[in-house]
Amino acid sequence: MHLDHDPAETPADLVDFSDFLRVDIRIGTVVEAQHYEGARVPSIKLRIDFGPGVGLKKSCAQIAALYDPTDLVGRQVAAVVNFPPRQIGKAISEVLTLGFSDEQGQVVLFSPDNRVPDGSRLF
Repeated sequence: MHLDHDPAETPADLVDFSDFLRVDIRIGTVVEAQHYEGARVPSIKLRIDFGPGVGLKKSCAQIAALYDPTDLVGRQVAAVVNFPPRQIGKAISEVLTLGFSDEQGQVVLFSPDNRVPDGSRLF
C-alpha cells in the first residue's frame, strides 16, 4: 500500500499509548518475492515468515521501483500483521509491509539494522 504524505505535514492527532499497542507490528523474513504482473502500480508479491504464532503471510508491496525480487529473499521487513486482509487487484494482501517515501516518492522498506528473531514485535 502506498500512501501519499507530505513530509512537511504536521503530525497526526495524539493517540493513547493503548491505541498504539493495538497495532501489531512484527518483523518477518521474506521467503518468496515475485513481480506482481498486472498491478496498476509496479508492485512485488511477498511471502513473509513471521515465525511461530503469526506464521507465513502474503503481502503486495509497491516497492518495485527500488527493489528486485531476488534481492528481497532473506531480508527482514516490518509489517502490520493484525489488519484485515485486503484485495489488491487479483491478489490478497494479508499484512501491510511498512516503508517510507524517499524524495522521489518511492517506497523504502523499514527493517532493523541487525537481525532479530522473526515474529519480534515493535515496541
